[in-house]
This record gives sequence, C-alpha cells and structure tokens, in this order.
Amino acid sequence: MQKFDFSIRTRDGQHIVSVVIGANDQAEAERKLRQMYHHCEVLSCGMRESGAAQHAVSMEEIITLISK
Repeated sequence: MQKFDFSIRTRDGQHIVSVVIGANDQAEAERKLRQMYHHCEVLSCGMRESGAAQHAVSMEEIITLISK
C-alpha cells in the first residue's frame, strides 16, 4: 500500500496542507479523500516514502532529552 499526500481547499475555502491517505493507487486515494472532504479542490498530490519507519518515543527518552 502506498501513501499519498494531498494539499486541498475545502468547499468552505479552508486550505489544508497535508492529508495523507493510504491506497493502492492515486485514483483510490482520491476517492477516499472525496468521501472525507465533499466537493474539495485538490491543489496538489504527491507520494510519501513508506520505507522510513517512524520511531515511537518512550517517556524515558523524553525525560532524558528534557534533563540534558
């Protein structure tokens, strides 16, 4: 599954910079986007790299960073 990063303008005119949606292709991601944001205008769409795993930070690591 790929991740697509959309920048949109809602029907109320609000600009949302990053809406990330997981899908098999861009058409499916756009369909999911339009289910959440009816009548939105897609300003841009890009693919996100899913190779880099995000690291969960523990409370101990946060305390260590604060105390330094």
